[in-house]
Amino acid sequence: MAINFVPLDKEKHKDLKVAVSNSFAFAKNTHLAAATIREFAQLAATMPLAFIEDPQSKRHHVVAMLGMEQNQNLFLTGESWQGPHVPMNILRYPFDVRPDGDKLGVYIDENSELLSEEGQPLFTEAGEPSEFLENRQKFLADLANSEMMTQRFVKQVVELDLLDPIQIRLTYQSGQQRNVTGMLSINEKKLLELPEEKVVELHKAGLLGAMYAVMMSVGQLNRLVELSNGTDNPIRNMQLSVVKADAEEAADA
Repeated sequence: MAINFVPLDKEKHKDLKVAVSNSFAFAKNTHLAAATIREFAQLAATMPLAFIEDPQSKRHHVVAMLGMEQNQNLFLTGESWQGPHVPMNILRYPFDVRPDGDKLGVYIDENSELLSEEGQPLFTEAGEPSEFLENRQKFLADLANSEMMTQRFVKQVVELDLLDPIQIRLTYQSGQQRNVTGMLSINEKKLLELPEEKVVELHKAGLLGAMYAVMMSVGQLNRLVELSNGTDNPIRNMQLSVVKADAEEAADA
């Protein structure tokens, strides 16, 4: 069933309950998840982080790579998450926080399988947010703040021209080969060439550590290769390379 996020309404949704479980079945087809700066350090120890560019808006975003192919989440075995950390943008479901007029509002996916007759109520009999909903609202507020910080981080990385396209070449046990493209990562050489005063500025703003977390997370591509052993077509080996500018221009010609 298609996702249908609508503003949470205490009248319309007064009887809604949310099932609380450790199941992440709803994310089985999610191969990329938005990542926010407050969780970079934790996620980088478990999964690769990369930048992508929205082809329409041309805006860049940081994502956690959960799989090498579309509709493939290698961190899920059945409904269980294979790893110590789950991206906040997956933990928030079936809720979301989005602009609602001139402020941010809480939204809920009315078609979510997590909504049931049994579970945690969203509102009390008096129509006030339940303790469960108050905790979720706090989590969503933290997520929204982290996303705003992430936007400032991304803006700085892009303005400093630190990104290079990367390509991941996969060879499967079946012999099949394919290239994973469309990702970008921070070029450490460019970062080291920045003026000293700019590096100090990035450090004091808490952005330098975030940059290194993203760069170090690339090593977790091996984790995805390892997790693929549980699939029908495991990855035999992987090669990561930076896409040269002249190669891009030739491809566009």
